[in-house]
Amino acid sequence: MLRLIALLALFGTPLFAHSPMMDLSPKTREAPFIIDNPEHSKAIFSELVGAAQYFKLTSDVDFDFYVGMTAPKLESCGLKQTFSFRVLDAQFKELESRKGSDVTWTPWYEEYGKKWYWVGPEIGKSFAHDRQYPAGTYYVEVFNKANMGQYVLAVGDQEKFGLGTLLTIAGTMRDVKAKFWDEKLCN
Repeated sequence: MLRLIALLALFGTPLFAHSPMMDLSPKTREAPFIIDNPEHSKAIFSELVGAAQYFKLTSDVDFDFYVGMTAPKLESCGLKQTFSFRVLDAQFKELESRKGSDVTWTPWYEEYGKKWYWVGPEIGKSFAHDRQYPAGTYYVEVFNKANMGQYVLAVGDQEKFGLGTLLTIAGTMRDVKAKFWDEKLCN
């Protein structure tokens, strides 16, 4: 374990594009998932279970803005559903949106996690920001037609990993692999 921590501390930034986290709890307008430091890269593994989900981003300064959607790519089945998102201001008025049905979801192999993903819509390009947002509060609403299915919301593109993140990456990825790459999900 100490070797893994040392390796991650030494090579953490180049090894992981987005810091993985899994949160399967409901994320409502009234109780959204809070994203601290929206420029810092995060991959939030979650699941729609009948309702749209909300993520709250707040910054006291102007910040580089990136949001993208991916989904687990299972070997024995194709993409079961697409996911869309809307960026909302502090009063929940839409600023931008991306529809999952309007893009071609492409397969992508994540080298270090050794897993395939479907890559869908993004604000930015190739997992990187292409704009800045002014300081303030924003929400990202994730949804699809049935509001069902597993997805990954990627935010930010600055690779910043503290010791706490490095200590939890292996456990998080073990849990993610068990929950999100279960071939029984194709049935």
